[in-house]
Amino acid sequence: MKKFILSVAVMSAMTLGGCSFGTSIDSLMAPPKLSVEQEQIYNTLKDATGQNIRLKYPKSGNYLSSFIIEDIDSDDENEAVVFYEKTGFTSDESTLRINVLDKVDGKWRSVCDTSAEGSEIEKVAISKLGTNERINIIVGTSILNRSEKNVTIYDYDIDNATIEINFSHSYNYMDILDLDNDETKELFILSSSSDSVSEAAAYKLSSDGKYHIYSTKLSENYTEFENVVYGNIDNERKGIYIDAVSGTGTIGTDILTFSSQGLKSVFEGEENTPSTSRSSGYNTTDIDGDGIYEIPVQSHFPGYSSEDDNQQITMTNWLYLNDNKLIRKCSGYYSISDGYAFVMPEKWLGKVTVRLDTLNDEIVFYKYTNNSEKSSDSADLLRIYIAEDTASKEDRISAGYQLMYSKGEAFYLASVTDDEELGISTGELVLCFKYIK
Repeated sequence: MKKFILSVAVMSAMTLGGCSFGTSIDSLMAPPKLSVEQEQIYNTLKDATGQNIRLKYPKSGNYLSSFIIEDIDSDDENEAVVFYEKTGFTSDESTLRINVLDKVDGKWRSVCDTSAEGSEIEKVAISKLGTNERINIIVGTSILNRSEKNVTIYDYDIDNATIEINFSHSYNYMDILDLDNDETKELFILSSSSDSVSEAAAYKLSSDGKYHIYSTKLSENYTEFENVVYGNIDNERKGIYIDAVSGTGTIGTDILTFSSQGLKSVFEGEENTPSTSRSSGYNTTDIDGDGIYEIPVQSHFPGYSSEDDNQQITMTNWLYLNDNKLIRKCSGYYSISDGYAFVMPEKWLGKVTVRLDTLNDEIVFYKYTNNSEKSSDSADLLRIYIAEDTASKEDRISAGYQLMYSKGEAFYLASVTDDEELGISTGELVLCFKYIK
């Protein structure tokens, strides 16, 4: 099947693999045009710091501009936090800086300026933490190749016009979340130490300004974190799903919850929990849109076995948590390279298998019997094709295919065949087809 490689996947590869071009991503892109207010802030910044500066942009998170305009001192007036670097310095000097500007008598002025760790801005959050009323400037930074990251929390002191560091920690993943549903937020960090011990930690900030740490060790087999999502486990609990690399080309999933008892794995002390080991790229997702996440684990379609070659088409079983046990919710075909899944109707299980029609570049679902071969001419029930241009799309539509989804120049099309026992309606087809970002 023709592979549609999403631009997001390309950027992810750059993110995970590091940039080896000898320069930052910022220098590869033209900076966005500044608004009138940002232009005023920028001119004020240059007056205070000099003309030889370059703005820096966070790579992810809610703030993607080098200008963050928020109330950071609870005075009901916005301040501006700007990230920049000085140019013309030698490579071993720390050039990344943070400047805070405030508006006085209708004009912006620089009130404080400080250096920051690292050379790239990974992520920024402006938030209260725990029961403390302080507004925190939370900044994740990295060195140029992005292999080492550090989160620093700053406190802006309006009286002394300074920003002080009150927390600093290395990390592999970090976010600001309400982990225990108490309507306050915690800093959540995943990290790996030099001796390959992985740890998850939640930091609560008390009213007296002290951080309370709740941590737990993760599997010793984890070497890096591929995907982290936070959401519903069931109708009562929320948790953190961690897809972590646990071997060459494989990942596993742990699910953490946070309560007054601390941060812990839902699988802790549990026996007979199905394995979540699978190929890299099969990340936890909410496959059916019910608000509860599922873990995609591979098995065999009818007619395939573990003795088949590496080109076999695997079935994906989406597992959800029930009473701290993983239960199969649904099964189907999932192409991570093409970004879609087809969830098979329950009546198909054990009776339908899949093959690749290389001549037509299509995935074919067809009836299976014990003596069926993968190249069999058994009755086709469904064909899925991805057209890469408008002409190919129109050809398939004229042949009776239905457009399921489009993304740029990729068009996802499907054709169903009438069958008294296993045929599906157009409505079922639409419900079963899932585009996965």
